[in-house]
Amino acid sequence: MLRQFLVGGGVSVCNITIHALVMTVVVQVARSRAGAEKKSRSSLFLIAVMIPTVLVLMATHVLEVIVWSLGYAIVEAVPAGTDLTYFAFVNYTTLGYGDILPVEQWRLLGPITAMNGVLLFGWSTAVIFEVLRRTLVLCLDIGE
Repeated sequence: MLRQFLVGGGVSVCNITIHALVMTVVVQVARSRAGAEKKSRSSLFLIAVMIPTVLVLMATHVLEVIVWSLGYAIVEAVPAGTDLTYFAFVNYTTLGYGDILPVEQWRLLGPITAMNGVLLFGWSTAVIFEVLRRTLVLCLDIGE
């Protein structure tokens, strides 16, 4: 069991690091935009900020799923021939189809993956809200 927690913890730390780096950049870009001049077409500006923000966060989550699939591959956590990326997505998103099961000695990696995904999705949601808030402050020309 300790090996599962060490591997799961190691992959989680990698993903938290990736997420922290991307979130820092996203928030810094939003902060720098807040200092820019007022945009005349605030609706278009809001769209122009929010679409790339959400796309960057989605790409970050895909990268983190790939990190999990690599972790599964390294420890051979699933039967041979299994689609590791699919298995990682199902766990990371807590979808839980159950059509693929990990090998017995690595069965805790699924719930650890799900816990990591839930936390990182929550973090992304908070960042999306913060970017939206900062953008609305800029668009509506109101104080924070």
